Amino acid sequence: MPSRFRPALSSAAFFVRTSSLARTVLGLLSLALILLLLVNLTVFVMVRRTVAYNATMDHTQQARLTAQQVLTRLVDAETGQRGYLLTAQPDYLTIHDEAIAEMPELLSSLSGLSVGDPVLTERVDRIRALSRRRLQTMERSIEMANAGRVGEAVSVIRTGEGKALMDEMRTEIAAIDEIQATRMTSLTKRSEQGARTTLWVNAVAVLLILLLAMVIGWMVRRYVGEIQNARDVVNRLNAELENKVQDRTYALSRANEEIQRFAYIVSHDLRAPLVNVMGYTAELEEAGKIIDRQMTAVETTAPEIVEKDALVAVRDDMPEAIGFIRASTAKMDRLINAILKLSREGRRSLVPEVLDMTQIVQAIADSVHHQTADAQAEIIIEPLPTLESDRMSIEQIFGNLVDNAVKYLEPSRAGRIVVSGEAEGADWITYRVSDNGRGVSERDHERVFELFRRAGRQDRPGEGLGLAFVRNSVRRLGGVITLESELGQGSTFVLKFPTRLVLAEAGDTL
Repeated sequence: MPSRFRPALSSAAFFVRTSSLARTVLGLLSLALILLLLVNLTVFVMVRRTVAYNATMDHTQQARLTAQQVLTRLVDAETGQRGYLLTAQPDYLTIHDEAIAEMPELLSSLSGLSVGDPVLTERVDRIRALSRRRLQTMERSIEMANAGRVGEAVSVIRTGEGKALMDEMRTEIAAIDEIQATRMTSLTKRSEQGARTTLWVNAVAVLLILLLAMVIGWMVRRYVGEIQNARDVVNRLNAELENKVQDRTYALSRANEEIQRFAYIVSHDLRAPLVNVMGYTAELEEAGKIIDRQMTAVETTAPEIVEKDALVAVRDDMPEAIGFIRASTAKMDRLINAILKLSREGRRSLVPEVLDMTQIVQAIADSVHHQTADAQAEIIIEPLPTLESDRMSIEQIFGNLVDNAVKYLEPSRAGRIVVSGEAEGADWITYRVSDNGRGVSERDHERVFELFRRAGRQDRPGEGLGLAFVRNSVRRLGGVITLESELGQGSTFVLKFPTRLVLAEAGDTL
């Protein structure tokens, strides 16, 4: 079973197992639906039966009518025959001939109507045989009359053979009529019984559905009442929660402002002793040079009074110690500057404006062209959706990410940096900054955003502030930044911003 269906099946199984008003209503609605389906099925079956009954009755009626027509046409032929023999007028013979001409078609129709019915087939065969014999008798008498033997023709009629044949024909046709009448009566009764059954089924189903509808209506009304009560409780809780959130947001904002002021003050106060240390380090370095010159002069004039340890201390140990001090003070100066930058950024007012992101990112890519050219790398800027946000923050965010991507390209392959983006509905826009550089281990995906923390080989200059500053800026703009990366394969920073920056929702987050 595909894994994507498992959560839905688990939810459905939990819903079925858990007793609730929703499950009860769903069960009743399902029962009502089943009743409707049963009613529709019953009506469908009965309609099919009624259609079959009607077709059978129509067939039966057609067989009765055709049999009567056969008898009628034979009577017409017989009437024409007798009139012609008695009067010798051709008009009677015309009546006889017209009736005879229709007989084959009528007998064929009657045979077709009896196909598949052994009882009718047997009687129809007899009717065909009797009609053939009767027609032969009539033709024989007419031929005698045409030959001038009228007396012999009349004697043929007086033998009673024709009457006997017609009586047998009437008997067979009456039998067919009776059989078909009995069948029609039976079909009518069955059709009426089916109609009554359908009526009762519909009536019972309608009553059950009405009952279910009343129960469901009562339960839904109770359920709606419970929902309204629950909604009122939730609204009250939301109002209280909103007040608490506002209070805590205000407190957090105050605390954040205090932290920013504290960071600024601390950074400012740290800079004063740091400047002193850097100044005294310069004086100490200059004093070391003076001492070194003096030691060189003494070593030239009176080498026996110069100790070797003193020379090592002045020429090796002291410059090395001063170098360490300078490196440490320089690093501390960069850290203080970074803290001041974060503090200033947190206090800066955001100014929303519509930004041509393609143009902004292209300008950033052009600014590092000399670095990418030296590294034989390329930066591809795909068409980016416009964004309404703070220009300076956006430029700093994408500038840091592009610089970071260029800094950590893999020298063993041609570098490729791609900046892309797409709108997600009407409220959000997603941008991606992808590279095929070193990549970041999965365990360090969150660590790289921490202040003063770095991941991977530390062979590039930096203090671990860039990505922390980026995340802080993204959060201030109401966005989110995540990292998708695989060590040795490259990295993709995914940034999601609201389409329109709302200042009331942009937080100052360190």
